[in-house]
Amino acid sequence: MERLQKILAQAGIASRRRAEEMILAGRVRVNGQVVNKLGAQVDPARDKILVDNQPVVVETKAYFLLYKPRGYISDRDDTAEYKTALDLVPGNLRLFAAGRLDMNSEGLLFLTNDGELANRLTHPRYEHEKEYLALVFGAPDDKTLERFVRGIPYEGEWLRADTVARTGRHQQFGEAGRDETWLRIVLHEGKKRQIRHLSAALGHPVKRLIRVRIGPLLLGKLQVGKWRKLTGDEVAQLRKQAQPRGTRKTSNVKRQASNVERK
Repeated sequence: MERLQKILAQAGIASRRRAEEMILAGRVRVNGQVVNKLGAQVDPARDKILVDNQPVVVETKAYFLLYKPRGYISDRDDTAEYKTALDLVPGNLRLFAAGRLDMNSEGLLFLTNDGELANRLTHPRYEHEKEYLALVFGAPDDKTLERFVRGIPYEGEWLRADTVARTGRHQQFGEAGRDETWLRIVLHEGKKRQIRHLSAALGHPVKRLIRVRIGPLLLGKLQVGKWRKLTGDEVAQLRKQAQPRGTRKTSNVKRQASNVERK
């Protein structure tokens, strides 16, 4: 059993707040009865829900990990001008990417139709980390790495990394070339092209950017363009990790992820 407004939001009818307004306005029926008070609990698998006399279809929740290749955008493109990563996963589910990657970046995408869980995993206020490997031009010295963490002003925003460190050879992704350096960068924000802007401003433009972790989700040995479903245990762990920081215990996810591309 779940709250009616939550089910409407998950079905894509409206936001949670807008769904509450629709209920209060008497626009929602459950098993033929108007529901105009908040707090009603319904079973989407058994109860018939109508909004403005139109049936509400609640999709089965789906959770996928995808290695997005370079040259693909993360979400739908109605103009068909660009290839979209969502087309790499077969089926007719209405998936979306929780935490986008720009077209020239690659790596881990979490695809789902569970809007609430996706929001908890990606919204900055929940402070869930995203980890990247960045191949940059040049050899950043210690002072430059400190500036990555202190941050810089950029177009009215403050761009910074939570942590940054030089890292060695990566069997999965190749070695750094001459006058290139692999950096491991951790963020909890998701500002557009944040790492690229920050790196370029500090004199070390990004040549290649790969996301290897979102919260507890690891890229592991997933190959470019391939996907897999999350297991039941992974979904349970994800829900646990997606709680606000004050309601969950510290885990060893960060420590486990430090070796993600070395496995």
